[in-house]
Amino acid sequence: MPSPRVVIIGAGIVGANLADELTSRGWTDITVLDKGPIPMTGGSTSHAPGLVFQTNSSKTMTEFAAYTGRKLASLTRPGFSAFNRVGGLEIATSERRLAELKRRHGWATAWGVEARLVDPAEAKALHPLIDESIVLGGLHLPGDGLASSLLAVELLRERAQERGAKFVGGVEVTGVERSGGRVTGVRTGDDVVPADIVISAAGFWGPALGELVGMRVPLVPMAHQYIRTTPVRELAEQADGVALGGSHVLGTGNSAMLPILRHQDAGLYFRQHGESVGIGSYDHRPIAVGYDELPAVDGKEMGEHSMPSRLEFTPEDFERAFKATKQLLPGVEGTGIADAFNGIFSFTPDGGSLVGESPEVRGFFIAEAVWVTHSAGVAKAVAELLVDGQSSTDIHELDVARFEEIQLTDEYVLETSKQSFVEVYDIKHPLEPRQSPRGLRVSPFHARQRELGGFFLEAAGWERPQWYEANRALLDTLPAEWQAPARDEWSAQFDSPIAAAEAHATRTNVAMYDMTALKRLEVFGPGALRLLQRLTTGQIDKSIGSVTYTLMLTEAGGIRSDLTVARISEDLFQVGANGGQDLDYLTREAADQTAASPAEWVQVRDTTGGTCCVGVWGPRARDLVQPLTPADLTNNGLKYFRAVSTTIAGIPVRVMRLSYVGELGWEIYTSAEYGQKLWDALWGAGEKLGVIAAGRSAFNSLRLEKGYRSWGGDMTTEHSPIEAGLEFAVRPAKGDFVGKAAFEAAASAAADAAPARRLRCLTVDDGASMVLGKEPVYVDGALAGYVTSAAFGHTVRKPVAYAWLPGGVEVGDAVEIEYFGTRIAATVQAEPLVDPEMAKIRA
Repeated sequence: MPSPRVVIIGAGIVGANLADELTSRGWTDITVLDKGPIPMTGGSTSHAPGLVFQTNSSKTMTEFAAYTGRKLASLTRPGFSAFNRVGGLEIATSERRLAELKRRHGWATAWGVEARLVDPAEAKALHPLIDESIVLGGLHLPGDGLASSLLAVELLRERAQERGAKFVGGVEVTGVERSGGRVTGVRTGDDVVPADIVISAAGFWGPALGELVGMRVPLVPMAHQYIRTTPVRELAEQADGVALGGSHVLGTGNSAMLPILRHQDAGLYFRQHGESVGIGSYDHRPIAVGYDELPAVDGKEMGEHSMPSRLEFTPEDFERAFKATKQLLPGVEGTGIADAFNGIFSFTPDGGSLVGESPEVRGFFIAEAVWVTHSAGVAKAVAELLVDGQSSTDIHELDVARFEEIQLTDEYVLETSKQSFVEVYDIKHPLEPRQSPRGLRVSPFHARQRELGGFFLEAAGWERPQWYEANRALLDTLPAEWQAPARDEWSAQFDSPIAAAEAHATRTNVAMYDMTALKRLEVFGPGALRLLQRLTTGQIDKSIGSVTYTLMLTEAGGIRSDLTVARISEDLFQVGANGGQDLDYLTREAADQTAASPAEWVQVRDTTGGTCCVGVWGPRARDLVQPLTPADLTNNGLKYFRAVSTTIAGIPVRVMRLSYVGELGWEIYTSAEYGQKLWDALWGAGEKLGVIAAGRSAFNSLRLEKGYRSWGGDMTTEHSPIEAGLEFAVRPAKGDFVGKAAFEAAASAAADAAPARRLRCLTVDDGASMVLGKEPVYVDGALAGYVTSAAFGHTVRKPVAYAWLPGGVEVGDAVEIEYFGTRIAATVQAEPLVDPEMAKIRA
């Protein structure tokens, strides 16, 4: 099969890695274009300090950084290397940061990265320039290092060219040719380079290239300050007596022996440049830069001081950073600034990279906002996506489809990207919401929730109540055994004991939950059933009114998503999805099916913003809802996992008998215009029963007690249904579907031996010590896995966590969870913890 024609726009570290990864997989018709000269194109790669550090809360990004380090270390020529593994050292000068380093050590350990906590003396031994008297401790990662980015680009280019790729500098892309909704080529002036696939790896130029195909690329070029000092005496003396490691590379130099040093308390990082110190600062105002403020690109010549990504230094922004530097590194006192500039990097609304295909033009992909740190890892993932159809590492966190429409507006992207810059080194709680912009998306129940004292967190622009102050009085009557134990300072953030009262009310009486923020889609048309049957694992061809919990798999059998699918009529289905990625996937597949079989056309519509949903759950849920509707809500009238279209208090609704808290009840949907009226009708009818409104904190506790998984946290494309304990949602007998062959192979293997890993339920033995997720888990003293999600189980009176563990770990086995450096005893439990007979939910 001939190689597709691929054009990569951008010859920096990402574009060069992409060409290398694609050609290594047998694709040879690769053309890499850049408007700057190669290798110094003038983009961020040309001035990047080259730090490759692995510590990250994201397993995906940690793995990408580790891969980048390994790959760049393999790029050598006699006397030169593209990677200098000097190690990385993060230091703490405050107790809060010291605790954060313990958390970061947990991440590194959980993701399999060598790391150790060090005391001030050890930190000083690793980096002799620091003043250990102001250091409380550090985190050392020996695998971190410094990339010589331009040498890497050169070596990657040479290797890709040997396999058939072409690199062309000095050409500006002025258009993307297309036909029938697909790319056909890239225009550069009067010339067109034919293409079946176009990948924009243009860094901060990404939004401009996206505009060529009508794609919004949520990215802002931001200035970041970097200086190089004049020689530091200690380093000069060292250079006189010892040959420095590394080598001078393409005029930029990678002569360093000292580890990368990061002083996040002051928003600073440092690297050695021979006798000098390089200082990078995030401790200044966010400086967004427009394209009209960048120097022009000369395609034939690019000087180190005249590149578009290197702007004039603003010394007033560096004063505080230089002062903090001299406090930590006293040897810098008395040095001057040998070189200084404001370098341009790409920032996004959530600080993450951007990978994906344009929804407007098929075949146009982006790989943007990727720093040197993760460059090879991201390129590998994109190459796998193109060649194999999926990445071996889950990349949902990078998928550009993760952003909602409101999050793609210029105003939102600018404000939140500035905030991403400010927060680069901030200590962020996993539940911490952004402070602004807020109030972008509110459910029709929002006014009533505010009246009840709702405490709101934010997700995808939605205001989501976590608990309600109106329920605080319930704590006075809460049974003693339901009173939650006091939490430590960290886990107590964004939590309230009120959640215990709300969980108790749900388990013993009735509560109303706002479920509006969950993504809702309609799939309709004569081909709707065929589409859903092909893409999901469950049997969707059931009677009208049926509701099915099902999965979508990758071809390799990984869990792409989990869905609830309700059959509303013969050709209309309501789908409860996980987010924009599901909408994007279903929409693309629907378009392909419609093009191939016009008689079986199908469309997908996002109905989330125009509808709303309230969950009414608890043993008295039927007492509340039944008097308001003509529908028969008895157990025989509307069985579990069935739906009906009816009215409640005269309001048109869809009622689905589902429960993600493990209690009797329904999800009730209506148009947004009727939402407040629906809430008022339910609330009015429930007052005599003592109904309450309950928030996400109680919801998460109850769903974990019931063993319900959350996609993206508990399982991803890297996990199979059998490993995740979801094989019940797969119906191979229904016929062919995406991922069936891989599932059957896994099922056959599982019949002979337990899978290598399984998602397991844990409870904390002391009944009080909280964990929050992403902590390492030990079995018999050895690292064995990591926590995915956790909450205090109010019904079972102890913290509950789910974790990926070796397949041989069984129910009753003892494990330990590391939390801020402390080992917490826990036990593997059979699941679900509450109502395993399903008697309550089917009552």
